[in-house]
Parts: sequence; structure tokens; C-alpha cells
Amino acid sequence: MLHREIVDTTVLPPADRFGLWLDLVARTSAPMRISSAHDDDFAAHATFVELGPIHLVKYHYPSLQATRTAKLIRQSDPEVYMLALTTDGVGTSSQDGRHSEIRAGEFTFYNASRPHDVGHHATEPERARAASITTKIPHAALPLPPHRMAALFGGRMSGREGIGALLAQFLLQVTGHPEQYHAADAGRLGAVGLDLATTMLGRHLVAEDAVPTEVRRRALVTQVQGYIHRHVGDPTLSPRVVADAHHVSLRSLHRLFEAQETTVASYIRDARLARCRRDLADPALRTQPVQAIAARWGFPDKAHFSRVFRAAYGASPQAYRESTSDPARIVNRPASTVNSSPAD
Repeated sequence: MLHREIVDTTVLPPADRFGLWLDLVARTSAPMRISSAHDDDFAAHATFVELGPIHLVKYHYPSLQATRTAKLIRQSDPEVYMLALTTDGVGTSSQDGRHSEIRAGEFTFYNASRPHDVGHHATEPERARAASITTKIPHAALPLPPHRMAALFGGRMSGREGIGALLAQFLLQVTGHPEQYHAADAGRLGAVGLDLATTMLGRHLVAEDAVPTEVRRRALVTQVQGYIHRHVGDPTLSPRVVADAHHVSLRSLHRLFEAQETTVASYIRDARLARCRRDLADPALRTQPVQAIAARWGFPDKAHFSRVFRAAYGASPQAYRESTSDPARIVNRPASTVNSSPAD
């Protein structure tokens, strides 16, 4: 499982919770002057996930307002950018004279090495907490011209379409289900997240040429793969359909996959087979006909499905289902809670 640390202020008495949160922010982000109407009982939760070059933090907290002053920057400067996705509530972001209101599903971007103000407010203060996912990106890790980045500070970017939507889905998946990945995946996942963030920021600079070619290529591969997995059940899904959806030629799409050691058609087939294999092994779907499962995942032809399944897994679909009929054992591993501040 990916390494993660969890901080839950509610394990402390109410009077001590806000102090823990202030210390947490200072140690894991950058010292800030924080105020909240809930400082007498600050019930908050944070999950930290380290992904090689970037760090993710999933926050749930009561409404708050925070300021990072020039004096605080002189005291401590981690030299990082912050890319924050609001997932619940309404955020505010101000830097270099730009002020934005950030709704759920939108990003804001700012430089922790320069003065800024951020806030986050629950839309139902009496019943809910605000929530966000922050990506901490070292200045040196972002392959974009530093002198161009100020145009984005304090602004907002959509997380509902295009690369922004793909990045938002990535952040939600990784921080919501870190147990689905191996610790060895951290560096590669971090590289994927950094590529997506770089591409999104580059496009909002209206200077995609500022994004290195290899970063754009890797981000497009991730975008294409995500599209295939979202539409894998459509029997009409084909390399041509994928190319048209991403406004590239079929030849360009095939070149894109050359470095992946597979073809587009093979990637689609393997994605479909993986879904079928999963469903055939699912006890809850034991009464569903094999062909119904195959058709659900884009294999309308029974004979063709049987051939490609046997070629991939060495057994017919029915034989594979029977071989997995033993009751599955379910192991629950509750996540540990860490209430000391993570190391710097």
C-alpha cells in the first residue's frame, strides 16, 4: 500500500484541536496565520500521501481563513507551489492582486514563497465541513518557465473537463483509495500526477509550447487510457473512435502507443478482458450468463470472446469461473491513525 499518514484532531480534547492543526500546517505545508470561528472545537482530518516528486493532502476541516505574510516567508520558505482542488464547500484564493472564488470541482494555484490569502467555507456551516485535495509541487519539479507562472497565481481552473477533469479524478482516486496501489508505485504515480498538473497549467498559460514535448506525450497517453477505461463497455470503441475523440490522427495515436509496448487495439482488448475476468470471479455475479458479462464489456460475439479469453488466460471463460468458485476470504485492514505531525 502507498505510504500515508492520517491526522484526526478529534482524538484530542476540543480545546487542543486547533493547536494541533496549526502545528500540522506549519510542518507539512508552510507556516500561516489561520483563524476560524470553530477554533474552540476544530474537528478536522487530513490524509497525507507521498508520491515521489509531489505530495498530496486530502483535507476535511471547518471553515477557516489563512494568510501567509512576507514575515512568515522569511522565517520558512519550502519553495513549493500549491495546486488545490476544492471538493466540498467554497474556497477563496488571493495572490499578486488576483482574487478568485473556488467552487467544488475547481482548482486554484498559488506560490507558497509569496504572500497570499486562502480561505475555505462549508456551504452548510452547521452540518458540514469544507474539503479539498492539495498537491504540493516543488518549484524545481515543475517543468514550466518560472517567470510565466505568476499569471496563474490566485486564479481558478476547471476540474470538470479535459485535462483538469483527468487530474481531479487522479487525485480523488489516489487519496481516496491508497490501499489499491503498491508502495513501489509511488514514484510512477507521482510522475503521472506531475505530468497532468504541468499540462493543465501549461494550457491555462495559453502556452502549451512551454510544456516539454515528453510531458505532453505522457499526459496524452494517460488521457487516452482514461478515455478507453471509461468507454470500454462500448462495443463500437476502436482506435479510430479514440483518435477522433482526442482530435489526433490515427497514425499519431499509434505512434503514441509505441512506447507503451502495445497497440491501441490490444490495450482496448486487454481492458475489456480484465473487466470480464473480474466479473467472472465475482460471487455476486455467479448467476449471470458468461455471454451477458462478455457483452457488457464490449464482446458481443460469443465465439470470439471465448477465443481471446482462452488466449489471454489459458482457460475458457466458464472454466475460469469454475476455478474461482471457492468462497473468497475478505480481510479488513483498518487504517492506522497518526496524531503526531508527520516528519518534515
